[in-house]
Amino acid sequence: MLAGILLHVLLVTAIQYEPVLPPSYPLAVRNPYLSTWIPGNLVANLPSSSPQFWTGTDLTWSVIGRVNGTAYSLLGVTDSVANVQAAEVLSAQYTSTHTTFTLQAGSATFILDFLSPVAPWDYVRQSLPFSYLTVTVSGAASQAVQIYSDIDDSWTGGQSSGTVVNLTKTGTTSLYLISLVNPLLYSESDDQALWGDVIYASRPSSTSVLSTQFGNATTVRSQFVADGSLTNSSDTEWSTGDVVAFAHDLGNVADNQSVTFAVGYVREAAINYLGEAYTGYYRSQYQDTPSAVAHFLDDYAAAAAEAEALDAAISSKATAVAGSNYSDIVELSVRQAYGAIDLTIPNDSLDTSNPLAFIKEISSDGNVNTIDIITPAFPIYYLLDPDWIKFLLDPVLKYLATGGWQQPYMIHDLGSNYPNATGHNDQQDEPMPIEESGNILILVYAYKVATGDSTWATEYTSILQKYADYLVNNTINMANQLSANDAAGPLPNQTGLAAKSAVGLKAFGELTGLTNYSDVGASFANLLYDGGLGTDPNKTHFTLEYPTYPTTWKIPYNHYPDVLFKFGLFPEASYNMSSAFLPTVRGQYGVPLQNNMDWAKSDWNIWTAATLDTRTRDEFVDDLWAFVTNGLNTWPFSDRYIASSEFGNEAGVEVLCKARPTVGGHLALLALSEGPRGLAVSSSSGSTKRRISSVGMSADSEEVIRIST
Repeated sequence: MLAGILLHVLLVTAIQYEPVLPPSYPLAVRNPYLSTWIPGNLVANLPSSSPQFWTGTDLTWSVIGRVNGTAYSLLGVTDSVANVQAAEVLSAQYTSTHTTFTLQAGSATFILDFLSPVAPWDYVRQSLPFSYLTVTVSGAASQAVQIYSDIDDSWTGGQSSGTVVNLTKTGTTSLYLISLVNPLLYSESDDQALWGDVIYASRPSSTSVLSTQFGNATTVRSQFVADGSLTNSSDTEWSTGDVVAFAHDLGNVADNQSVTFAVGYVREAAINYLGEAYTGYYRSQYQDTPSAVAHFLDDYAAAAAEAEALDAAISSKATAVAGSNYSDIVELSVRQAYGAIDLTIPNDSLDTSNPLAFIKEISSDGNVNTIDIITPAFPIYYLLDPDWIKFLLDPVLKYLATGGWQQPYMIHDLGSNYPNATGHNDQQDEPMPIEESGNILILVYAYKVATGDSTWATEYTSILQKYADYLVNNTINMANQLSANDAAGPLPNQTGLAAKSAVGLKAFGELTGLTNYSDVGASFANLLYDGGLGTDPNKTHFTLEYPTYPTTWKIPYNHYPDVLFKFGLFPEASYNMSSAFLPTVRGQYGVPLQNNMDWAKSDWNIWTAATLDTRTRDEFVDDLWAFVTNGLNTWPFSDRYIASSEFGNEAGVEVLCKARPTVGGHLALLALSEGPRGLAVSSSSGSTKRRISSVGMSADSEEVIRIST
């Protein structure tokens, strides 16, 4: 392993990485079907490397810069195009919303800036299924510069069925729509959508002339290399190897001239919710794709200003809470946490009064609105805009209210295969009775605490009480069952699940004023620690199981809500106990999930860290940072990795999971420090909620953004 790390260091030392070199960089990450990345180990060869869908499937996305007649590949030029030189990669940087690469091309410097806005308080901006690529050139004063970019139908996921391309113009905006000849509604192939339209769009800047072309990739690119412009022509039909392309002729430029492209994936019918079509929230304002894309490009200045403010706030506050290593982790997590979600409204009425959000259980089984996916991620929603907790739970609770789910415990998910949120009237989900029953009570309470809104929870009190009763009657003598970490297998009498039940019951009691449930929760917690049911005889650690498994252990992540909500169910001595014990079972890259496992869960580890003393907390943070930066991994931030070589596996290597929204749990320390809406964004008018974005904002207009500090 050491030789591999040394080779990796030698390969990357010539490039400046800020803040670190991650396993993979988010490029266009907005929803489950617009999730484009580039592995960190490919950045050194960025000019000839392909971006990838989160699964690892290559996506064609190329950029070429031309300076005084000489063409330089900047990104993704994988074929042999004559007279194209590879630019030199100088630096790579990521923030919470941006990924930027700086390249030297002759005397000119090009910056590729990939911006995926994170604006959960602005429902239109957040729901727009597009991402920005801005290319800026400097150092080429008085030289002729042209900028080119293309994509192909690899973004559709179903190229073998045939492809249709249309070029549309709205004002100065030109956009290509790439779709399948035979789309399959609500269907996927290798996690890519098989219905809808891939979008690539651009418009002239104040200093550029825009040209377009659709055809064979080598032919189109060669045309640009030779002339610095495209022919504004199209092939009659799509063929394998074709691309859609834009070229900007900037003429003789002054420094820092920029052009912007928009890439996206539009599904008019985005979600099948109980047999009804739901579409993106943005459709309430922009019913057709051309107007939505035009608005997205109009909105660039305001979105970029907001993103810059959010980036600065997250970086500074995360650093203040737990140091720069923690900030590096959090900044890499933000886009991914929101990148599995669609925010929707009914497709027929476009009624915005009750938005519903749908989240995909990415890279495990593709379930819809899995409760134990929402739960580990909830700290980021609590921190940025807690209304999203309601948006994510409401589709599930509305389904439960129909009576379709007959089990006495909380359902695991809303559908087996995204985007089909069709429930489980057959009663066949992945049962996690204590896990999900505790989770739903904690999440609904989190929403009330964060927003002050008790009306919504009241609608579902009878449903929630049923699950609270289940916890009362089934926790201490617990049947053999799964926890959220289903890969660990089922066990009876799990200490962690009993702790979750205690916290869930306390949450329900606080939510409803039914103090008898709070009392039962407190009695469970007392049994686990003061009574010694969930500890070893000497009270050195919490056990994995009870009552006769004193040498087992599991990280006590389910105690985080007890600390966050200041319930006081578990005494300070129990947290001191864990702070002293967990360093003794620390592997090379942190503490594994439990004693018989060698892998860690990053989200649960940071939840746990938030309950520990500063020294042990920082060890957890530093170990996760070491995993992120060790150069052994290439996936979008994996929340599961080998922490210890105790069982013969290579430590520091990612396992199974990639691009999952559970990394929202990495903000648990920030949520504890800053509280609900601790990073709330407001406009100059002081409004903290913008359901409808400014309409018709020009590219030159500016929205004043303030981050509360």
